[in-house]
Amino acid sequence: MATGTVKKVVADRGFGFIAAEDGKEYFFHRDGLDSTLDFDRLVGGEKVEFEVEASPKGPRAAKVHAA
Repeated sequence: MATGTVKKVVADRGFGFIAAEDGKEYFFHRDGLDSTLDFDRLVGGEKVEFEVEASPKGPRAAKVHAA
């Protein structure tokens, strides 16, 4: 399980980015959030935990939830 902070949310497109504590940045999609986070209320700065999964465009965050 990785941890990080929501860095940017692109609300009209349904995705965002997480700055992980390992120094990497991960893409996430609104479908990758669990019920502890409401995508429509994310503004950035929220501490989160997530799993890293492979995707055709590289690693992405999945099962994202509030830390």
